[in-house]
Amino acid sequence: QVQLVESGGGSVQAGGSLRLSCAASGFRASYTSYCMAWFRQASGSEREMVATIHPTGITTYTDSVKGRFTTSRDNAKHTSFLQMNSLKPEDTASYYCAASYENCWRGKQQYTSWGQGTQVTVSS
Repeated sequence: QVQLVESGGGSVQAGGSLRLSCAASGFRASYTSYCMAWFRQASGSEREMVATIHPTGITTYTDSVKGRFTTSRDNAKHTSFLQMNSLKPEDTASYYCAASYENCWRGKQQYTSWGQGTQVTVSS
């Protein structure tokens, strides 16, 4: 049974930083075979892709976070990360970790495993 557990959320002032972690377990295949993604969902909005990291290490980001957020992974620890700098109030949302076998996708429908989410609140 796949488990993704996010941690690191919290409340910060605009301009601050947070680092989210996603610890994975229970994959049928090797952890290194999975694309790890971060999504977020603000109140009343659709869940949107924030960042992905392919098994090869290639990363993608939504335009609004480019230059401020960085995703990475530690394959030995089965953990992925989302470093968030220069946070803005519009980054306030629940952040979710997701996994997809082999391929990264922008749409949430292709991700078969999800974490429970962690709240990020940025005040002005």
